[in-house]
Amino acid sequence: MSKLDRLDIKQLRVFQALIREKNASKAANQLGLTQQAVSEHLKKLRDVFDDRLFLRKTNGFLPTPFAEKLSHNVDKLLNDFKALLSPSTFDPKTIDGTFVIAATDYAQQVVLPQLVATLRQESPHLKLIVRDFEIDKLHDLMESGKVNLAIAFPDYIPDSYPILKLFEERHICVASPNSSIANTNPTLANIARYPSIIASPSRPNFKGSIDDWFKKFGLKRNIVVSAPCFSIVPMYLETTDSIAFLPSRAIKGLDLVEIGLEQSPDKFDVIAAWHPRYNDDALQQWVISLLEVE
Repeated sequence: MSKLDRLDIKQLRVFQALIREKNASKAANQLGLTQQAVSEHLKKLRDVFDDRLFLRKTNGFLPTPFAEKLSHNVDKLLNDFKALLSPSTFDPKTIDGTFVIAATDYAQQVVLPQLVATLRQESPHLKLIVRDFEIDKLHDLMESGKVNLAIAFPDYIPDSYPILKLFEERHICVASPNSSIANTNPTLANIARYPSIIASPSRPNFKGSIDDWFKKFGLKRNIVVSAPCFSIVPMYLETTDSIAFLPSRAIKGLDLVEIGLEQSPDKFDVIAAWHPRYNDDALQQWVISLLEVE
């Protein structure tokens, strides 16, 4: 067994008390130990350091030159241990390092601009990485600490992760003002037959998030284009006579018209999620607290 394995914090505290009090009885009272226990710890310390450490005299102990020199290192070590166990004060202004956010294309447009602006203002030394949301790799990335926070939709997040609901969103049917369907009142069956563009950011296919909703009415959409992100769809709508179902907040300010529907698709939540291992992390909790919740 190495000398380090034979040494523990309690022995160092006994050493520190003996240096201060130079009396076994007083050191024992200070530490809440018996005098015999102090003697046992001192015996172990002498063995570890191969030095007598303290010499007996009529009214107490006299530290050896080695013990006096050792006391400075012991004081520093015990103070470091206290600092390790003391709650640290979190100050966003001084925090540095890197924080990684995985976000869907939608969240990058709608949620992150304000969050990034706040982080830059409140924590100027913190570096941010925003990466695309990879649904198949999310768990591994978050478990390994390569992603700190995910902003997406509930279906994309493992059930075991803590989540924070940011707001409720809805899909609306939109088209270019110049399309043949603009300013008309089509039935839901007409909408299903009309050429449609979808955004499929998680997996490239022709299945959109509201296909199940159309199935409730016995309808199947005529999907002609599958795009990798929401942001490109409005550009495709400008150049094609087609429609798309897009989240309402993602199209604000764009030159698109909403097509009125007899029925509306179900609303859905936009959430933030993180790995449970970061529940008590001060930086993590601070960033989460900055997210706007409606």
